[in-house]
Amino acid sequence: MDGNTGPESEAVLEEPSSAPELSLLQVLEDVGRFLKSLSSTHDTSNNLPDVPNSVKSLLKMIQKMITKYDSNAKFGQNQEDDSSFIESLNCISKLINVLGEFPSNSTTASCFNRASTIQRLAMSMLDGEFRLILESCNQGNDADLKSPKPSKQSSFGSHPESDYCVVPESKSREDEEFPSYAPEAISKMNRIATAMISSGYESECCMVYSLVRRNAFSSELDKLGYENISTENVQKMQWQSLEGAIAMWLSVIKHCSSVLFSGERKLCSSVFSEYPSISQRLFSHIALTFAVRFLNFADAIALTKRSAEKLFKILDMYEALRDLIPVFDYDTSSSECSEELKSQIWAVKGRLGEFAVSIICDLENSIKRDNVRTPVPSGAVHPLTRYTMNYLKYACEYKETLGQVFQQHQKKEGSGESKGPESDIKSGANDDYGTPKSSPFSAQLNSVMDLLDENLDMKSKLYRDPALSYIFLMNNGRYILQKIKGSDEIHDMMGDTWCRKRSSDLRQYHKAYTRETWTKLLQCLNQDGLQVNGKVSKAVLKERFKTFTTMFDEIHRTQSTWVVSDEQLQSELRVSVSAVVTPAYRSFVGRFQQHLAHGRQIEKYIKYQPEDIENLIDELFDGNTTSMARRRT
Repeated sequence: MDGNTGPESEAVLEEPSSAPELSLLQVLEDVGRFLKSLSSTHDTSNNLPDVPNSVKSLLKMIQKMITKYDSNAKFGQNQEDDSSFIESLNCISKLINVLGEFPSNSTTASCFNRASTIQRLAMSMLDGEFRLILESCNQGNDADLKSPKPSKQSSFGSHPESDYCVVPESKSREDEEFPSYAPEAISKMNRIATAMISSGYESECCMVYSLVRRNAFSSELDKLGYENISTENVQKMQWQSLEGAIAMWLSVIKHCSSVLFSGERKLCSSVFSEYPSISQRLFSHIALTFAVRFLNFADAIALTKRSAEKLFKILDMYEALRDLIPVFDYDTSSSECSEELKSQIWAVKGRLGEFAVSIICDLENSIKRDNVRTPVPSGAVHPLTRYTMNYLKYACEYKETLGQVFQQHQKKEGSGESKGPESDIKSGANDDYGTPKSSPFSAQLNSVMDLLDENLDMKSKLYRDPALSYIFLMNNGRYILQKIKGSDEIHDMMGDTWCRKRSSDLRQYHKAYTRETWTKLLQCLNQDGLQVNGKVSKAVLKERFKTFTTMFDEIHRTQSTWVVSDEQLQSELRVSVSAVVTPAYRSFVGRFQQHLAHGRQIEKYIKYQPEDIENLIDELFDGNTTSMARRRT
C-alpha cells in the first residue's frame, strides 16, 4: 500500500466548493441524511439526488487530517482527533458502499472515485502507523536485551517521545511479559485495526499484523537459543548430542506454553477485540507456523532407533506436547487452523507415546534374551535385577503419563475400550485389598516383573550348591522388594498384595537355605546312636564332634565368601542361623564333653566353644575369602 499523499491528494481538492464552513459534526450529519436518501432510492439510473457539498467538505476534512498526521502529528497523541478521524472514515466507508451500487456512468461516479481515493490514502497512513507501533516494541526489546543503552524510540512523526512500547527494566527474562506493549499502544492498534477492517481493508491489516508478529516471535526463539534441526540431521546425531537438543526443545516448549503463546493470544484478542473470529484465526496461524517447527523435531526423534535410555526424554517430550494442547483450547468455536494444529500435536504426541511403549516392550525382550549360563559369583544381586528395577523405578515416576500412553496404545491396537483422549486413567490406584486396579501399564509392569522372576529362577539353577541358589534368590528378591518399598510410585503400581507375596517367597527361600545347610549339620548333634549297651560310646562321640567340626569349617569357609549385600537380610540370616545352631551345639557340648578325657583330648575333638560358633556365624555372607586363613594362622 502506498503512503504517498502528494499530487494525487491535491488533485482531489481542485474542484472549488461554495459550501459554507461547517463543523465536522454538521458535515457528518448532513452526509448521513444523504446516505439515507440514497438508500431509499430504488432507481439506480435516473432521478438521483445531487451530491451535497457536505460530502466534498468531508473529503477535504479527512485529507487535511491525513496531511496533519503525515507532517507533525502522531496517531494516538490526541484521542479526540483520532476519534473524529475514525468516525469520518466510517462515514466515508458507508458512502463508498452505497455509491458502489450505482452505475459507473451515473452522476455519483465522480464522488465515488474521489471517496475511494481518500479512503486509500487514509488506509495507507493507518497501515504505516499500525506497522510502526507493532515494530517499535520489537526494536525496544532487542535493544534492551543486547545492551544497557536506552531502547530505540520510533514514532509516527518527528516527536522523540513514544508510548508505543514499555520495556520493564526490573523484571527478569522469565518474568517479563510478552509482548511488552504499553496499554496505550494496544489501544491505538485496536482503533486502527477496527477502522481498517470496518473499511474493508481486513486483508491488509491482517497481513501487516501477521508478518510483524511472526518476525517478533521468531526473534524470541532466537533469543532463547533455539535452532531448527532437520529430520536428516536428527537421524545422524549421537544420542548424547540429541539429549542436549531435546533439553533445549523442552525449555522452549515450556516457555512457549507459559509465556509466548499465551501472550501472543492475549495481544491478538486485545488488538482485534471487535472481531473475535479474526483474532482467533490470526493467533492460530502464527502459532501453527512455529508449532510445526517443534512438531517436526519431535517427529524426527520418534523416528530414531529405539533404545532404553531414550525413554525418559521421550516421556518429557510427550508431556510437553500434552501440556501444549490446552493453550489452543481457549475457545469452543475453534478455527479450522486451530483444529489442524491440535490435530497435529495429538498425532506427534501419539507417535512419541508409541515410541515409549515400544521401549518398555523391548525391556521384556531384553530380559528374555538374557540367558547367560555363567552364574553371578557368591550369589550376589544379578546386574539384570539392578538394571531392571532401577529402570522401572525411574519409569514409574512417569506412571501417570505411562498410564495415558499405554491406554491410548491399547485403544489404538483395539485391545480395550476408551472414552477418548481425555479419559486417561490414573494408574496405580489400589482397591480395598491393596491390589492395583487394572490398567494397561500396571499389566505391563506385572508382565516385566514376572519375566524377571522367571529369569532369576532359571539363573538360580546354575549354582551347583542348592544353598547358594537360595542365597541368590534371597539376594535378588530382597533387592526387588526394597526397591519397590522404597518408591511410592512403583509401590502404588504393584500394590500391598504383591509385596506380601514377595515377602512370603523370601521366607520360603530362607527356610530352604536353612534346611539345605544347617539341618544336615545339626544331624551331627543328634543323640541317637551315641549309646551302646546303655553307655555313651566314646568312639561314636569323637566321630560326631570330628564330623561337626569338619562340616562347620567347610560351611564357614564356603559361606563366608558368599555375599548378602542387604545389611538387614544379612543380619536376619546370621541371627536365624545362630538361633538354630548355637543352642544345639552348646547343649550337646555341655552334655557330652565330660565323656572325653580332659586335656588335649578335649581340645582335639571339641575345636570350638559355643561362643566361637556364634562369632564364626557372624562372619558369614561377607564375601570374605581370608577369614578362615587368618584364623588358621
